[in-house]
Amino acid sequence: MFAGPYLDRAAHLRQDPAWFDAALADAHSRVVPMWNTRNLFTDESPRAVLLDLSSLPPERRDAAHLVLLGRYEGHPCFAIDFESAEPPPLRAHTHFEDLRAVLAELPAEEAGLLGYARALLSWRRRNRFCGTCGATTVPARGGHVLVCTQAACRHEHFPRIDPAIIVLVSDGDRALLGRQAAWPAGRFSTIAGFVEPGESLEDAVAREVFEETGVGVQDIEYQSSQPWPFPASLMLGFTARAASDEVRLNDRELEEARWFTRAELAGGAVLFPSTRSISFRLIEQWFDAGGGTPLRDLHGRRSGQG
Repeated sequence: MFAGPYLDRAAHLRQDPAWFDAALADAHSRVVPMWNTRNLFTDESPRAVLLDLSSLPPERRDAAHLVLLGRYEGHPCFAIDFESAEPPPLRAHTHFEDLRAVLAELPAEEAGLLGYARALLSWRRRNRFCGTCGATTVPARGGHVLVCTQAACRHEHFPRIDPAIIVLVSDGDRALLGRQAAWPAGRFSTIAGFVEPGESLEDAVAREVFEETGVGVQDIEYQSSQPWPFPASLMLGFTARAASDEVRLNDRELEEARWFTRAELAGGAVLFPSTRSISFRLIEQWFDAGGGTPLRDLHGRRSGQG
């Protein structure tokens, strides 16, 4: 989820003023709207709502307000952030909602497009002023660069992502899962945390697991990655083998951490993270390696999705 070829980013066109102007005049150009970090959806069976560019007020149809996402379904596609106390006028039967709330119901292509737009617009909101000198910034290159307006500075700010590791630790027969106090009752997930300056990804895996659970790890292996635009993370998934098994909540970031057998997971001992998340995929990979009914089938039966 949030990854894959859901659109042509057309990065080479971001510095082509003629193409940008033509896209602004194209009757087929679309816009992904965002308000208060929320995306626009239909009321029933949530689907993403894209606006016709021509429906925006003329004063908003310019490079200062729009971010070029690329080509979606063959047509230019932009994103715009409505910054107001109240939402803008809506189409009938539509509403703004947090992307995470409807993620499981969206087609992958729509989720990817909305996540991309959300990440870029959130970055622009946080970088209105130059971090070097404090002057205001203005967008350039289709909205993918913010340039300082101070003539003596002119620093260019680019979108940033925050690398975070997420890891399934096992001792072969058991998986180590943890939960945060804010999660729904029974929800457990894999161990995760942000990479710190001067760390390799493997170093971050070992540090985070030990800090949060007191368990040492070895045989750390990369599995896969997932963009996570809340607001701008890149989740880097790993597996690791436990070198110890005593659980101690060293930094108290987790409310609880414990070992689970496959039988316990199959028996409903855990409320799993979303099947669209890399955390579920990591648990699934370990669980399914033990044979028997695949975890996704068991999850679907319990949630009414299978």
